[in-house]
Amino acid sequence: MSTWPLPLLHALGVLLGWLTWLLSPTYRRRFAENARQAGYRFAQVRRAVAESGKLLAETPRLWFGRMPHIEWERDELISELRAQGRGIVFLTPHLGCFEVTAQAYAARFGRITVLYRPARKAWLQELVATSRNRPNMAAVPTTLAGVRQMLRALRAGEAVGLLPDQVPPRGLGVWAPFFGRDAYTMTLSARLVQQTGAAVLLVWGERLPRGRGYRVRVQPLEGDLAADPATAAAQVNAAMERLVRAGHAQYLWGYARYKQPREEAVS
Repeated sequence: MSTWPLPLLHALGVLLGWLTWLLSPTYRRRFAENARQAGYRFAQVRRAVAESGKLLAETPRLWFGRMPHIEWERDELISELRAQGRGIVFLTPHLGCFEVTAQAYAARFGRITVLYRPARKAWLQELVATSRNRPNMAAVPTTLAGVRQMLRALRAGEAVGLLPDQVPPRGLGVWAPFFGRDAYTMTLSARLVQQTGAAVLLVWGERLPRGRGYRVRVQPLEGDLAADPATAAAQVNAAMERLVRAGHAQYLWGYARYKQPREEAVS
């Protein structure tokens, strides 16, 4: 599948998305509840059912195939920060194709370190780790060792990327509002900025129509992150809300954003 053309993969993804919708009552319920929490009717976000399927179908191409066509929006924000020698913290919600943003940055601008949650199955851990390590791109797990690698990268003036709407293990986040409901939110992005003086940019990969590729949209964060973890988490969630509203048809509404954090050993 990594050799298939993107239009074919996305066509398959549409089928996968709607099959998942039809076969999983839990998915349908969570999708509807999350959209309703954000103030959307199903008719307004129904396209996201197909887009979620595209996320699955395009993964082999992004992990093992050649880079698809990429367009950039406001990439001058990146160039300015790189010219200053500052590290960059990229924040990307579960919106559009979040795999492609880091790959596009690595291919054009240089080294980036991305945070990911290791799979629970041993065989899948190796597959995911291998697929996400590409030229100029290093994937590190959600452990203290992974965080240390991100700190080193930022202090060297490099970039890091993370999904701040991913639910962290208990003890590594705070409760903060997301679309009017408290969600357990990681505090890592604020800690990275405070310890390194890095800049924060918001980014997401919009799927272009008919499998033509992706548009990487870059935006600045409004204001500086607060020193207080709860305030900073609320700022980050508000920023993620703005991105989601701008691209609500490609948001992963079925993601369990409001789940309870699990107990997990962090080493």
